[in-house]
Amino acid sequence: MNKKRIVVTGMGTINPIGETVSEFWQNALEGKSGIEIIKAFDTEGLRVRIAGEVRDFDPLDYFDKKKAKRMDRVCQLGLAATQEAIEQSQLADHNLDPARIGVVTGSGIGGIQTLENQHERLLKKKARYVSPLFIPMMIPDMIPGRISMEWNFTGPNYSITSACATSIHSIGVAYNHIMLGDADIMITGGAEASITPLALAGFTNMKALSKRNDEPHKASRPFDKDRDGFVMSEGAGIVVLEELEHARQRNAPIFAEVIGYGFSSDAHHITAPHPEGKGAAQAMQKAIDSSGLEMEDFKYINAHGTSTPANDPVETKAIKSVFGELAKQLHISSTKSMTGHILGATGGVEFIALCKSLQNQIIPPTTNHDNPDPECDLNYTPNKPRELEFEAGLSNGFGFGGHNATIAVKRYKE
Repeated sequence: MNKKRIVVTGMGTINPIGETVSEFWQNALEGKSGIEIIKAFDTEGLRVRIAGEVRDFDPLDYFDKKKAKRMDRVCQLGLAATQEAIEQSQLADHNLDPARIGVVTGSGIGGIQTLENQHERLLKKKARYVSPLFIPMMIPDMIPGRISMEWNFTGPNYSITSACATSIHSIGVAYNHIMLGDADIMITGGAEASITPLALAGFTNMKALSKRNDEPHKASRPFDKDRDGFVMSEGAGIVVLEELEHARQRNAPIFAEVIGYGFSSDAHHITAPHPEGKGAAQAMQKAIDSSGLEMEDFKYINAHGTSTPANDPVETKAIKSVFGELAKQLHISSTKSMTGHILGATGGVEFIALCKSLQNQIIPPTTNHDNPDPECDLNYTPNKPRELEFEAGLSNGFGFGGHNATIAVKRYKE
């Protein structure tokens, strides 16, 4: 039996450097930073006061007031990005079977803004003042649930949570649903809106975040010797995956082809990666093995690249262990240097960056890479984009709990 070909026919994103795919891509190539002093709430008393906020997002541009009030910000961002992906994929232009369209999306934390607001209401008032919508606004699976209700998609539908590997897991699982014949089209990716006092304090106290409050634009510096932690961000990255023949029949736009994925667990520590990067290497190797391509065909990796002291050298070790001598020839970049770390949504946004790189044959830079770390000695595309003729690339996503996921994508050809 011939292996199905699965392509990307739609993409949508809202993130700190762009509220559309085209805006995000242009700003990424220009090396623009979306990291600023937090405006959403008073940061007095907090040691970290910077984040990657989506500053100009207005839910009323997408939903009526009643619908917007019934969704946490994470759901609003997820559905807004989905709208762009669906419009780009031209799904509404065809009379498609809704049972053959599924949704698998994820969020690392879910509706934490709603959780904090309702807990404050409980403490300051009485239990009866807690909103009856509290639970459905908070739970992460309401994102795919609402996507299905908004567009009447009745195929496979659920949410995945695996910390910062969430979106890559979601895309891999969605790919598998099409491969197994469960659906012809899958809406997938992730959303996150966790820039809140509680989340910020929690990540700060575990010493995960950059404290470069006086230089927000320089705070996220993956693979740089002077990095001191990641920068929390918010946003969404949603894509439409589709079986190739189905896409051809409706003359859908095709942006890239998904050719494999790999998942693994470090089984090592609740937050720290395996010191030798064994789980990360295993995920990358599985993605390459399942792709049907040779190692030499992969020229670019959109790295997890968090800008933390722990992740960056370990990811470098993992890449070297998989690619051997070929690692020196790879082009690697971390778009987190500009967007910050969007947690459960970051893989969706970075998958879009990989697809755009393949489509345009140019890769975005790793900004703020000014002082190379001897432990991170590969080519991280420092500070400027680079034109590159290449056929295939990888997107990595690793998360607390030891979760590792890698997606393999290639340039689409007939």
